[in-house]
Amino acid sequence: MHHHIKLAVIPHKDNNYRPHLIRRYGIVAIIFVVAGLQFGYNLSTTGNILGRESDITISSLFEQTNQTRVQAGVAPLKLNEKLDQAAYLKAQDMFSDQYWAHDAPDGTQPWKWFGDVGYNYDEAGENLAKNFTSTSAVVLAWFNSPEHKANMIKNSYQDVGFAVVNGELDGQSTSIVVALYGLPAVSAVAGVQTKFPGVASIGQTNILTQFAVALQSINPAVMAGLVLIAIAIIVAAFSHAYRHKLPKVLRQTWYRHHGLYKAVGMASLGLAIIFLYGGGQI
Repeated sequence: MHHHIKLAVIPHKDNNYRPHLIRRYGIVAIIFVVAGLQFGYNLSTTGNILGRESDITISSLFEQTNQTRVQAGVAPLKLNEKLDQAAYLKAQDMFSDQYWAHDAPDGTQPWKWFGDVGYNYDEAGENLAKNFTSTSAVVLAWFNSPEHKANMIKNSYQDVGFAVVNGELDGQSTSIVVALYGLPAVSAVAGVQTKFPGVASIGQTNILTQFAVALQSINPAVMAGLVLIAIAIIVAAFSHAYRHKLPKVLRQTWYRHHGLYKAVGMASLGLAIIFLYGGGQI
């Protein structure tokens, strides 16, 4: 066993300073193991090898939103049943009319849903998110977007409502999160907007935020795969340090730097996997 492990991961004369783990068949095996781990995890948690488990709930969104507000020195919000209902109606409307925006294709604005549930407000705001797999990722993405963050930590808001709804949008299975924030009206007439509310814009998160969001979203199977890839990167980098000991016939070809190329390739694979989990949109 010790001999086989040495051949697989340590560059030395018995393997011509090319550990088996980073040879072609070793790299193919790594890719199959990484994919197998993820497909197996998906199957065991969702019943679908292509499905992804999500831990996003109204309670976790409420808890983490208030944690963010407290850390920003702002009073926590109260969870409002009417706003929960309004958020659900907005999510359902997006699936029914097949759009991803604050305003519906017919021009209907988010504030309609506040009125439909009888929530009279002086100020109101809306944040949206779709296709995230964890509450932490959603909250982090919002926090790293100035307009979404402004809604999350706006001092005047007192109430919040959330909806997490799954459906089909543009022919694809989609999970939508709606957050509605409000300052209840003291002396407002029902259905009348007393102060024009701010709206957080929709856009793709920047690359640094995507990376941070992805790290919040990876599951144990992905983590195990990334550990395996990290081991391969270390083995490849270590092999590159021994390139001068490769057989002469190999030193005269691209194999002289095979360790460097494979380290870069495996690092790229790892980053690609991470970014697959940062694909949510706000």
